[in-house]
Amino acid sequence: MKKGLTAVGLAAAVLASSQVAVAEEPHELEAVRVGGDWLGANDRRSLMRYPGGRTRVSEQQLQDNGALNLEDALREVPGVQVLDETGTGILPNIGVRGLNPLRSQRLQVLMDGYPIAIGPYTNIGLSLFPVTLEMLEQADLVRGGAAVHYGPNNVGGVLNLHSREIPLETRQFLRQKITISEQTGNLLSDSYYRVGGYLSDRLAMQLQLNALRGDGFRDHSDTKVDNLVWDGQFFATDAVTLKSQLQYYQVEADLPGALTADAYRHDRTDSQRPYDRFDADMVRGTFTYLYQPDSRLQVEWRNFAHRANRTFWFGQDLSGAGHWADPGADSTHVADSPRSFTVAGTEPRLTYHFDDHSLTVGARYVSEKVDFDVNREELSSANHSAVRDWRFHTDAVAAYVSDTFYLMDRRLLVTPGVRFEKVNTRFADNLNDGSSDNQAEKWLPGLTLSYQLNRHWQWFANTQRSLVPVQVAQVIREGDVGNEVGWNYETGVRFNTPALYSAVTLFRIDYDDQIQFNNQQVQFENLGATRHQGVELESRWQLARDWDVRGSYTWLDSEQRNGDFAGNDVPNAPRHQLSAGLHYQHELWNAALTATHTSSSYSDAANTHKETANGAAGKLPAYTLVNTRVARQLPLGQGRAAEIGLAVNNLTDEAYYFRGVDVSPVGRLPGPGRAYMVDMRLSF
Repeated sequence: MKKGLTAVGLAAAVLASSQVAVAEEPHELEAVRVGGDWLGANDRRSLMRYPGGRTRVSEQQLQDNGALNLEDALREVPGVQVLDETGTGILPNIGVRGLNPLRSQRLQVLMDGYPIAIGPYTNIGLSLFPVTLEMLEQADLVRGGAAVHYGPNNVGGVLNLHSREIPLETRQFLRQKITISEQTGNLLSDSYYRVGGYLSDRLAMQLQLNALRGDGFRDHSDTKVDNLVWDGQFFATDAVTLKSQLQYYQVEADLPGALTADAYRHDRTDSQRPYDRFDADMVRGTFTYLYQPDSRLQVEWRNFAHRANRTFWFGQDLSGAGHWADPGADSTHVADSPRSFTVAGTEPRLTYHFDDHSLTVGARYVSEKVDFDVNREELSSANHSAVRDWRFHTDAVAAYVSDTFYLMDRRLLVTPGVRFEKVNTRFADNLNDGSSDNQAEKWLPGLTLSYQLNRHWQWFANTQRSLVPVQVAQVIREGDVGNEVGWNYETGVRFNTPALYSAVTLFRIDYDDQIQFNNQQVQFENLGATRHQGVELESRWQLARDWDVRGSYTWLDSEQRNGDFAGNDVPNAPRHQLSAGLHYQHELWNAALTATHTSSSYSDAANTHKETANGAAGKLPAYTLVNTRVARQLPLGQGRAAEIGLAVNNLTDEAYYFRGVDVSPVGRLPGPGRAYMVDMRLSF
């Protein structure tokens, strides 16, 4: 065996051994850890043993189900609500268990365990999303039990996106996908290239390029995305592994925005927001040091930094005749809101496996510097004025400890833990010579339990507390805002055999001081205490050798607990969500058919049923989306392979919408209509 493969194999063996802290008998529970990462491997075995609600979205589900983007692929996950703003994936809106999906601000999103939010503490909404679907190998959504180890902002869960691993043998991969909108004929080209492998016995590198060019499904949706990622991995010794990733991401896009009700009924692909657009770029780097001399000790030191800029341009009607963002009104001004972010963080973590328990201790420091400007141009005179010139500096310190005890012949795992977060944000208003500080100091305890009844059945339960610090965007407008705290509770059972996997999870979220943006009042408001509770069902069944089926159902009961609207549903919280999928694979052919249904919901805290005149509030319709794809592999010999696929997204051309978001908060924002996708893959 080559020395390099020996090093790789040894590292893999050590990582695997670190994940398992109990005996190998199939009936026993195992501690879920890989390289000190408490979530562990994203495979079926780890999912079965995780003490909370968790769903793995495989590469097949991401790539082969006719999904337009990552959000679309996540629709099958229990409890997940997606509001697709662009169809191109550049501004995702993902919610979990009835928490607000707008800008995915209630979900902790990681890439290979690193936070990717433009401001991990003070700008958690994904107003810059440096991820493209082609670069993902799989997605792992943890809905409970992870708050002690991953914070803040995880009351809705943790979405860990896994990038593509460096192959052992040097390989090249090409994929070209063309998406054609049926209503407008708009074309969107998605080009992807990857080359990587081991350059020596201990050194591996990989380069990925992904470029999107063209238009979304509506008018005024021209999009340009460039995503460049370099990965490196070096086995310095048999005990020390170094990993690094460098990324440059850039996007320029026109945003079609929301429509009036009349315009939507006439042509939902139209745009009434000619000045709305988006421009952003990010340079991002990560570095991981892993020391693992044996199966007992793991020391992992994670470091990350990014420099990012993002700007929205948006039309405003400041004539006083109505709402400034009314899509039916002509704009008198165009505003721009440039923000620049400089973020750096470091996180050392130690895990030690004793005979009867495993201890994890970690700490993190993050620095965020934000320049926040708002400018305005009067269209009639071309006069420019500065509206805001703000500066923010945040220092965040966290420390956490957890200990997993193995009891009852290691069938029962009990993990108590606690996290301490201290966040200090200093604010300076350079235009008005003002300043202020916001501080948050919170102890965030958690407890997870897992019991292996036998080799097929597992019971789990957990409770955790989570913090969301005051956000940069919340100081833009008047309103009652503050640090948010929520408690998350779960219990459930899993059943697993080679042919069948099923899970039932009961959940409850008690949220204190939940902050929402009120489109009608143009300000953030404190909904006070809210409660989200329900049940999630999930199943995957290997029906026959060539067939497998998947299904999920979520029932949600949400309630505002105090204030003027006590007893009302929480906004954007549908009561029922259902998904079903059928996959067929035989020899060189594979095909998939998936369907998701989302029931109606309300768009505001008042639960306004009848749509207001400008579309700022009103009940949101139920909708059902169907995707399908068929593909054939083409073996070319000599280690080369190709595949050609054809997919249809939104097969029934379902018309659906949600209320506007961010710079276009008023009106109906249409979801993508029927689109056709042709793609070709080549590996050599």
